[in-house]
Amino acid sequence: MKKAAIVIISILLVIIVSLIIYWNLPIDITRRTDIKYGNSLIQNIEIYKNTYHHLPENNDWKTLEKLGFKKENLGAQPDYRKNINGSYELVFLDEFDGPFLIWNSNEKKWSIDFPKIQK
Repeated sequence: MKKAAIVIISILLVIIVSLIIYWNLPIDITRRTDIKYGNSLIQNIEIYKNTYHHLPENNDWKTLEKLGFKKENLGAQPDYRKNINGSYELVFLDEFDGPFLIWNSNEKKWSIDFPKIQK
């Protein structure tokens, strides 16, 4: 009985330590696939912007799909948002409340945050 308790406690400690380590890893490691996909979208958006001298519209699905966005039930994944100032964001809406994985064209870096550009 004593050995079983020690084994269970040891397993729980390993799980807790593993979770703590995972939560403290940089987003470059934990969200590598999303960031790689997002970087290809950013490159396509910048090419589009340089070619047409404006950003694609938020709801122009034909253009967004050509740029590499995947259409989901509730919109694109990641969510694309632009404002009238010529800035845009890519937002990976994984959870309902956030914070989310975001790339903002003003900051030019990936972060875990809440969207700054509203649709």
